[in-house]
Amino acid sequence: MVYRSIGLMSGSSLDGLDMAMVEFEEVRGAWNFHIEAAETVPYSDEWLEKLKNATQLSAYDYLRLHSQYGHYIGQTVQSFIERNQLEHRVQMIVSHGHTTFHNPNIGLTAQLGDGSSIASETNINVVSDLRALDVALGGQGAPIVPIGEKYLWSDYDFFLNLGGIANISVHDKSSENVLAFDVCPANRILNLLAQKEGFQYDKDGAIAEKGQINTALLTALNAQTYYKQTPPKSLANEFGSETLMSLIESYNLSTADALRTFVEHIALQIGYSLSFAKRPEGQPKMLVTGGGAFNIFLMKRIKNILSQYGIETVVPDEQTVAFKEAIVMGFLGILRWREENTVLGSVSGAKRSSIGGAVWIGQEY
Repeated sequence: MVYRSIGLMSGSSLDGLDMAMVEFEEVRGAWNFHIEAAETVPYSDEWLEKLKNATQLSAYDYLRLHSQYGHYIGQTVQSFIERNQLEHRVQMIVSHGHTTFHNPNIGLTAQLGDGSSIASETNINVVSDLRALDVALGGQGAPIVPIGEKYLWSDYDFFLNLGGIANISVHDKSSENVLAFDVCPANRILNLLAQKEGFQYDKDGAIAEKGQINTALLTALNAQTYYKQTPPKSLANEFGSETLMSLIESYNLSTADALRTFVEHIALQIGYSLSFAKRPEGQPKMLVTGGGAFNIFLMKRIKNILSQYGIETVVPDEQTVAFKEAIVMGFLGILRWREENTVLGSVSGAKRSSIGGAVWIGQEY
């Protein structure tokens, strides 16, 4: 059976809207995929400000933005379809949305981008709100990517995504159990620090590489209570952009030293996170994706730390690195359409696995 969907992802690093048109094929329970087109559309300064400040809005203005952003997504996807001559080929659009509020301990998660607005702009069926049911069932609503990893990249034992937040998943092939959780803030903090020097991000980690580790700050970062919690667990964006940024700024370091210290923090926390995981037999492999995989210095530090655990790190082709989460979103929409589980309760901590996602019928019948 062949399916074609466009997966959409907007991460906490706010670098833009990731879009991937992917053809998925299922043969006797085995899945493979092919990327037909993929693109990141950077946010304008206006949209950056709107998304950054969304949590400060009144309820009325927040809901208004929810609708506006949905229409913006729909228009952006429609342009993507036209540029790549994908008309009449897209069966569905699957939108993660942009996470604003996330506090699963009180049963709350919210992603901007109204699915009905996307459907109205494209006249294509849309799946959205992928995390909501899992949170309602007592789960963290995260991570939701592992079920895609299980079916699409079955050769790997570990998966590391270096987005605005770094998250990891461990696949136990002997039992098919999956352990997955957010590790620590990553690109969101690195980008905020680089912006102090007038750059959108620290290209290749060049600024960080010139800095010195501040031991006192590194110790304070590693002492955060979250890191001692056992999975399942997940992070809100505010933990990085508010809690950790405030801590970093209190040390009055140069940008280079702050970046160097935080790069070390990320690498160490990824290593420490493996203490929660059962070690696979043989030579385990870790697939590393997300924007941080392009950061040469960050990857150098991560590879150095993980080599001490005997783990081989693999950075795949550029499209997979940049669009893995968008690819998985497209796949989750297909599972939702097939009425198959999209979130694993064993990963999120929910009382059961679930078929998550709201469906909006955009095409006319």
